[in-house]
Amino acid sequence: MQSPVRPQICSRSISRRHALALAASAFFSGCVANRTSNLGSPDLVIGQRGLADGRFQKPRVLAISPSDEVFVIDKTARIQVFNLDGEFLRGWKTPDGTNGKPTGASIDPATGNLLVADTHYFRFLTYTPDGELLSDKTIGGVNGSEPGQFGWVTDIVRAPNGTLYLAEYGEFDRIYKYSSDGQYIDRFGEHGDGPLQFSRPQTLAVDDDGLLWISDACNHRIQVVDWRDKEPKSVAILGREGTEPGQLMYPYGMKLISKDRILVSEFGGHRVQCWHRDGTPISSWGTPGSATGQLNQPWAVDIDSRGRVYVVDSGNNRVQRFSLT
Repeated sequence: MQSPVRPQICSRSISRRHALALAASAFFSGCVANRTSNLGSPDLVIGQRGLADGRFQKPRVLAISPSDEVFVIDKTARIQVFNLDGEFLRGWKTPDGTNGKPTGASIDPATGNLLVADTHYFRFLTYTPDGELLSDKTIGGVNGSEPGQFGWVTDIVRAPNGTLYLAEYGEFDRIYKYSSDGQYIDRFGEHGDGPLQFSRPQTLAVDDDGLLWISDACNHRIQVVDWRDKEPKSVAILGREGTEPGQLMYPYGMKLISKDRILVSEFGGHRVQCWHRDGTPISSWGTPGSATGQLNQPWAVDIDSRGRVYVVDSGNNRVQRFSLT
């Protein structure tokens, strides 16, 4: 197996001067300022720097199960599970972390299993919620350009109809479609900044209509694609590089909420924005720093069943929760 040349990570050139100091809490349904709260203050902080259970070394990945268990993966290749009070429940490691660590994960709505993008091993892993690796469900594992082979993988999600969508960056910036039982169907995408082109597609989501949402991180935008038929079609491109509301700086995290809202976590903007799904900004919170409520290179973002937002505050080695009700 020939390893690819490691591409330059777009985030390395990010400066905090790009951050916009907008602080606000939001309601889950409308993401409007909650005047009864201390704006920008989290109601829970999970973790601090360290190797012990409940501590992190550069956490990047977050997924919350329907039963409100919070799965966090850091740069030690540890998968740690917490309850809604931030208490450590259990943890395990991916099979190998020597070459690099996962950068994406999601909960499979069909099974409740954890789907992990094992980035630097060119594969996608499936775990039961208790940490059992389902080896027969592994997709990929070989670096290459042929169908079934991958570069640096970033995320995997299952659509309502069972279809699996997968993303990679590196030598190729592409999106893959797999059948519900893990069989290759098709792929599309290439380097670039046009429609259906990407520069590090980092996070995937599928809405109730089956449209695919892609955080095109190093192009500072969100792409919406209709791939329900054979050929993918560009539906919308949201955002552009900048620090104003509605603009983006390295959107590494993304979460669809309610019927017409989206949360976007900006690694380079040190903030989280809430938008209408047409890209119209509603609210934003987060300022660069290490104090409680501030953010430093946030990655993933997710919500629990009560509509509270969890942000992986990677540079501060913690997860912060912001109450939206």
